[in-house]
Amino acid sequence: MKSSQDLRQFLQSIDRKGYPAYKGAKGQYRFPEYILSIDHVQGDPFASPSKVSIHVEGKRAGFPVESYNQYHKRIALQDHLLRKFSQEIEQFNFKAKGSGKSGLLAVSRPGQEILERTACTINPEDGSLIIRMEAGFPAFGRTIQSGELIKILFEFLPVCAAKTCMYGKYGLQEKEMVERVRKLAQDQEAVRCALPQMGLAAFVANGAVLPRKSGVSSLPMKSAVPFRSPASMEVELTLPNRGKIKGLGIPKGITLIVGGGYHGKSTLLEALEAGVYNHIEGDGREFVITDNTAVKLRAEDGRSVKQVDISMFIRNLPDKRDTVHFCTEDASGSTSQAANVAEALESGSRLLLVDEDTSATNFMIRDQLMQQVVHREKEPIIPFIEKIRGLYEQLGVSTILVAGSSGSYFYVADHVIQMDCYVPEEVTAEAKKAAEAYGQKVESLSAEKKENLRIPKAVKSGGRDDRVKMKVLGRDSLQYDKEVIDLRFVEQIADSEQIAALGYMVKYASRHLINGKRSLTVIADELEKKVRKDGLASLGEEGYLPINLALPRKQEILACFNRFRGLMF
Repeated sequence: MKSSQDLRQFLQSIDRKGYPAYKGAKGQYRFPEYILSIDHVQGDPFASPSKVSIHVEGKRAGFPVESYNQYHKRIALQDHLLRKFSQEIEQFNFKAKGSGKSGLLAVSRPGQEILERTACTINPEDGSLIIRMEAGFPAFGRTIQSGELIKILFEFLPVCAAKTCMYGKYGLQEKEMVERVRKLAQDQEAVRCALPQMGLAAFVANGAVLPRKSGVSSLPMKSAVPFRSPASMEVELTLPNRGKIKGLGIPKGITLIVGGGYHGKSTLLEALEAGVYNHIEGDGREFVITDNTAVKLRAEDGRSVKQVDISMFIRNLPDKRDTVHFCTEDASGSTSQAANVAEALESGSRLLLVDEDTSATNFMIRDQLMQQVVHREKEPIIPFIEKIRGLYEQLGVSTILVAGSSGSYFYVADHVIQMDCYVPEEVTAEAKKAAEAYGQKVESLSAEKKENLRIPKAVKSGGRDDRVKMKVLGRDSLQYDKEVIDLRFVEQIADSEQIAALGYMVKYASRHLINGKRSLTVIADELEKKVRKDGLASLGEEGYLPINLALPRKQEILACFNRFRGLMF
C-alpha cells in the first residue's frame, strides 16, 4: 500500500495538467490514523464527484464494544457518526476553489429515521469503521489544481476523521452522546420485542409529538399537543435504560380511528406507518413503535398488476377475466387496492394501515341501500369491510383504519379511538351501542390466503449491452434503463437512498436471481440474505461500491418489483 506522502508527491507532479491525469490517484493510501481510499475519479470537474472513503481500524476507532455489538445498536451508532461527520464536513464544503463541482464535499444526510446506510459502516467483529463520501476534485476549466485537492485530503479530511471516527479524541459530552444513542436504540428494541408478547400491533408513548412542522418537513411541530393515551388503553412497559414508560397500546385485531376533520386522525396513522423505523432523539416519535411488517394501503389508479390473486375481493368480472392470476397495465382504484392487500399478505405483513381518504370507496364499503338496488350477484367487488374480520381471525393480520365518514366499520371493530383536538379517547362502547341502535348489519366472510407463487422469468432491458442506467427521481420513482418505476404511493419509503438501493436490488436480481424458477418472495428473501451476509454495498458490481444507499424493508423490495413493468412473467 502506498503512503500519504506518495499521494502528495503524485498530486504535485500532475499540477496544471489535463484533468484525466487525476485518474492516476485511484488507490489506497495509508495516513497516520486511517487509510484513505480513492475509489472513483470523476471524468471532469462538471461530472458527478469523485468517490473516496476513510477506513479506520477497530483499535484506532476505539468505540465501546457494547455500543455496536447488536444489530440495532450498530445501526444507531453508524447513523450517529454519519450525522456527526456530515456536520464536520459541511464547514469545508467548497472551501477548495475551482470550476464546476470543484471543492464539493458531501456525505449522506439522514432524515429523522435511523436506517442502515452504505455511507457509514462498522464491522461488528472488530469495530473497524468506513465512511464513504463524495469529493469534487478541483480544477479551473479542465486544468488540475492539485494544491486545492491537497487541502481537501491533507487538511480538511483529517480534521473531520479525527473528530468523528476516533472515540479516544471525544470529549465528555461527545462520549455521553454515544451512550445516549446506545441506550435509546436498546430501549426502542425492547419495545419492539415486547409488542408480540403483549398482543400489541403498535405502541405510542405518552408525551410523543406526532404532528410534523409542515407538509414538506419531517421535523416535529413545536406547538404540538403532546400525545396522551386513553386510560382504558394505556399500557406500561419497563425498558432497560429508561425504566417504566406508559402509552397507548393498540391491540392486535381491528382498530378504528375516528373523529372530526383536522383533529389528528391521519396524523396518528402517519406516525404509526413511520413507526416501522426507529427515530432519532428529539424527533418526538422515538417511542412510536409499530409492528415492523406493517404496510400502508391505498388505492393506486393506473398501476401495473401482474399475476396477482385478487379473488378474495374481486371475482366474476363481466369480461370473465381471471382474478386468481390477475393482470392489467392500468388498474382501477378498487383493483389496485385489492392487489395492494394481496401483495401485502404475500410480503408477510401482519398489520394493514388504511386511511379512508386515500381508499377506493367501492372497495371499502357498500351500504344497504346500494345493495338493494345493485344486488350482490351483480357486483364483482367484495368490499374490504366483509373481509377485515376474516383477515384477522383466519390469517392473523390486524388492521388499523382511519374512518371519517363511514360508521359501518363500528360493527367489525374491536376498538374505536376518537381523536378530539389531537387527544385520543376510547369510544368503543359508545360506537357499538350506536351501531346496535342503528340496526344495520355487516356480513363477515372468511379470508383464505391461497398459495400463488409468482415466478418472474426475466427483466426486459432496452439497452444494447449489459449496462443498465439507473436514476433516482426524488422519493417518487426510479428510472431503470428506459423504464420508470412509479413509487409515489409506496408511502413507507422514508428516504431517496432507499430508492437507490431498490435500483441496485433490481439490477442484482435481474443478473443473479431471476431465472424462471424463484418466486418473487424467494428473490426478496435472497436479497435480504445477501445484504445481511455481505453488507448493503455488496449490491454494487465490477469493483464499484455505491456510497449513498439505505436499506429498504422486504415490503418495499416487493412493492418495487410489483410496480416494475419491465418484469416479465
